Amino acid sequence: MLHPAAAHFAVALPIISLVLGLAYILKPTELMSKISTRFMVFTTIFIAVAFFTGKEDGGEVFILLSTAGQELLKEHKNLGLYIFVGVGFVTLIKLFGCFTKNFKAEVLSVILIAVVAGGVLYQGKIGGELTYTHGAHVQDHSDGMDCLEDPAEFLEE
Repeated sequence: MLHPAAAHFAVALPIISLVLGLAYILKPTELMSKISTRFMVFTTIFIAVAFFTGKEDGGEVFILLSTAGQELLKEHKNLGLYIFVGVGFVTLIKLFGCFTKNFKAEVLSVILIAVVAGGVLYQGKIGGELTYTHGAHVQDHSDGMDCLEDPAEFLEE
């Protein structure tokens, strides 16, 4: 169950990267460029970790979810893949801008990280629904009883 911890970093780091990118746009110094670029790299690493730990954890809970929960988990996985690829692309643009001292490329990366941060926040909302509505990784909720026609047959008296 590493996904919840990795996901919290994956939500926070794009927002921090966005704030640092905006600070760089307001005061474009080489130091700010390097700091914001490093945070973009950390963002990419943690989103990758969140994606791969989510694939593993999702495989464990998929059969225990209701049909609606399974569909939501599939949507969560697909959006996670798009965010993973997207943040990698944005980080490459940011690295290019930092190393070539191309201000326009860095501004483009800040605009794109804003889009990624919005996607990550929506992804977090879906993850919260999976946990708190459908019971993914909640011991007394997601016990497989949703999958049974008559759970009373299997409950102890």
